[in-house]
Amino acid sequence: MDLLLGPDSPPTRQSKIANKVIRQAARRLWETAPDTTAGLLRVRRWADRVGATNRVPNGVEIVQEDFGRFGGEWVRSRVVDEGKVFLYLHGGGYFFGNPRLFRGLSWRLSAATRRPVLMVDYRLSPEHTPADALTDAMLAYESLLARGHAPGDIVVGGDSAGGHLALSLLHALKRRGETLPAAAVVICPWADLLCTAASHADNERTDHLIPASKVRWLGGVFTEGADEQDALHDPIRGDYTGFPPLMVIASSTEVLRDDARLVARLATEAGVDVVHQEWNDQVHVFPVFADFVPEGKAAFRHIREFLGKR
Repeated sequence: MDLLLGPDSPPTRQSKIANKVIRQAARRLWETAPDTTAGLLRVRRWADRVGATNRVPNGVEIVQEDFGRFGGEWVRSRVVDEGKVFLYLHGGGYFFGNPRLFRGLSWRLSAATRRPVLMVDYRLSPEHTPADALTDAMLAYESLLARGHAPGDIVVGGDSAGGHLALSLLHALKRRGETLPAAAVVICPWADLLCTAASHADNERTDHLIPASKVRWLGGVFTEGADEQDALHDPIRGDYTGFPPLMVIASSTEVLRDDARLVARLATEAGVDVVHQEWNDQVHVFPVFADFVPEGKAAFRHIREFLGKR
């Protein structure tokens, strides 16, 4: 059944149950945390505890990577093409998350695409800034080139804040005049850190994970003092001309729904080959919850099909 699911499918019973559990646990935790450094660190500690319990199937190889100022890990399923690579930037509002927390996504992504996945453990707020994260993402990309990977062998992706980071990386590469990767996949991207889209208000009650007021406050912290030309705004104000094929995945009921719509529209208007999927009533970044949500498993098939044409 999972393989037949698509964006237009009605939400499964399992996803409805997962939505309720996630709302009661993860969303409530963030809602009750104060808008302070201590509040952010409280959420991070909780996420770290959850990540510490994550396991991968037998046969999945995990190798740590040290970039000096930050780290990462390679995730390989049983059968991969070592000539290809998927550079992935995890979500977490730029203040939590790590490769272990996202292993349920990374091993499935490797299995679906038959590529080794490099999950970057970029530096986080409040100790660091999204600009530091972009520096780290660029260094990780350059390290792949130094290892002999051509840009055409690399796919870049990310979810939520990591989706913003992946798009920022592509814009930064374009600004430098570098050849862009073969394709990009962004899942529920937080593209507009200013949170100006209508869905931030319209879907405030229907989003099962993100409290709109919290992400709006956080975006205000990150963009305070930044002018319109700051790279933080590139995903919604930058020029997408010349971008590689782009897949954008989102949920119809999340507060970031219109961020995804805007990215898809801007890229399409710039002549980019875009696949935009808006899944019915799924939790934010639902592929992360693939252990419990059939739609999450199905999303990896759609990603494989998208990349299979590239």
